[in-house]
Amino acid sequence: MKWSVEKVVSDLFAGWYGREPDSITPLPPSGSNRQYFRIRYKNKSVVAAFNPDTRENNAFLKLSHHFHKLGLPVPQVLAEDTNTHCYLLTDLGDDTLFSLLPQNRTTELFDEQTMSLYKKVITHLPKFQVDGYKGLDLSICYPRHAFDRHSMMWDLNYFKYYFLKISGIQFDEQLLEEDFERFTDYLLQTPSDYFMYRDFQSRNVMIVDRSPWFIDYQGGRKGPLAYDIASLLFDAKANIPMAQRQELLEFYMDQLEKKIKVDRDAFRRSFYDFVMMRILQALGSYGFRGGVEKKTLFLQSVPYALKNLGWLAEQGYLPANIPHLTGLIRKISEIAPAEILPPPPEGLTVRVCSFSYKSGIPADQSGNGGGFVFDCRALPNPGREDAFKTLTGKDKEVINYLEADEKVKKFIDASAGLIKPAVENYLERDFNSLVVCFGCTGGQHRSVYCAEKLAHTLKETFNVNIELQHFEENNWPALKSSKLEAGG
Repeated sequence: MKWSVEKVVSDLFAGWYGREPDSITPLPPSGSNRQYFRIRYKNKSVVAAFNPDTRENNAFLKLSHHFHKLGLPVPQVLAEDTNTHCYLLTDLGDDTLFSLLPQNRTTELFDEQTMSLYKKVITHLPKFQVDGYKGLDLSICYPRHAFDRHSMMWDLNYFKYYFLKISGIQFDEQLLEEDFERFTDYLLQTPSDYFMYRDFQSRNVMIVDRSPWFIDYQGGRKGPLAYDIASLLFDAKANIPMAQRQELLEFYMDQLEKKIKVDRDAFRRSFYDFVMMRILQALGSYGFRGGVEKKTLFLQSVPYALKNLGWLAEQGYLPANIPHLTGLIRKISEIAPAEILPPPPEGLTVRVCSFSYKSGIPADQSGNGGGFVFDCRALPNPGREDAFKTLTGKDKEVINYLEADEKVKKFIDASAGLIKPAVENYLERDFNSLVVCFGCTGGQHRSVYCAEKLAHTLKETFNVNIELQHFEENNWPALKSSKLEAGG
């Protein structure tokens, strides 16, 4: 990407509103690669989204228009630009259903206010599933038009490759594949001529004036009814008390009966099969995001998901005709989560990175937002010197060049002077994440030097975890010395 995401977002806004925005603020990232920004203007605000996946954008935009025409509470699309992969939406604020749940819950019941919110959310679900399916062009759905055999096998293999395999749990691959096929055959017998939201969970419901609004339905497709209510009621970290899950399931069927005829006994039986399917898919996602992409926030959901699997096993809700898979489920539900996937590091983690302004400021993948961004482009540029073009800010020659200039020392000292009090404060308050980014033109010399220097200083000064990342490292030219040095 040779242009700034914030610049194209600003241009889209200016074209829509007729003037430049007052401010553009990045919003905390989600589990996807989409980037969101809040744009403020004249005491108002809109949300801008950037997503390089054209097909996913098309699905979201077309579904948004479809639902908006039906009067469903979804954000309105204000402007879109397919060439730059950006669009503008009405701003629904920052409160999600998840953010409004009682904190530090163990086994106590949700209060009446929380249950009321859930029932408001559930009241809308059959409208999406039944009314939203009518007249829907399934060709826009992404990445599949239906929750069919391909979709189910993708999800089950996601669980296999990104949870089972990276956790080191032993299994028989042939027996597991045979169980996957039988489980899929069984699920495909469930009626599926409905819209399946796909990711109907508490973080995808915005609460505005005590009313729910719905986002992140771009993965929606034709599918069974039970999957979405299973996703909501067994949403891992929401940790809804079991008795109230039963109450909300009955309430959902009450609402569904206003739209179609429901065989409640048959629905309850299929419901727990889709609960199991959803949990396995979620564990694959947690393993990929947390174990592979190192987004440690996702690892926090693993214990809750394993607890839910254990409950299914205890209640006898695991299918009988997939013995190897159900045996694995019983096994992993009895193992301590820390033994399956390593937990996030204890204490404060400071993520220090270098980047190129040509590619844009990196998003904070921790989910916390905030942090520091320092612009190194006013410092002397080694990249203009032929002798340094194939070197980086980790090489001795570049380090000597930069440290010979007093302005560089002042810049480093000033940066550290701002960051150290923040680290001290975060340690006192038991915060677990802080992000510090240094940017320069190419992300090779000045920003790399500054990131390395600060990481070393913080490691020597504080008892914190340091994660160092150079975003342009894969684009650096062949290096003369740093590749030969141990750890370089």
